[in-house]
Amino acid sequence: MKPHEILLHPYVTEKSLNMLQGTPAQDLKDGNRLEFLVRREATKDSIKAAFEELFQVKVEKVNTYVRKDGKHAIIKLRPGFSAEEIGMRIGVF
Repeated sequence: MKPHEILLHPYVTEKSLNMLQGTPAQDLKDGNRLEFLVRREATKDSIKAAFEELFQVKVEKVNTYVRKDGKHAIIKLRPGFSAEEIGMRIGVF
């Protein structure tokens, strides 16, 4: 499956925007994350591989959950890579 078929689109809410950098109330470990809607069949490993291929970054961890509107993936980037920069490239801001 191609990376564009796995990662459908970014999921942008106030909470997901706070995850990009982290808020003062959060630890630094809570920042540097992006949230995407993904295919329901996608695994954490396939999401990680697709994200790394599309954006040329390294992913530390992927968490997923399923809601009525689809499967969501919260992607945490490794230190040294910026979720804010990726957000600007894909037009989140």
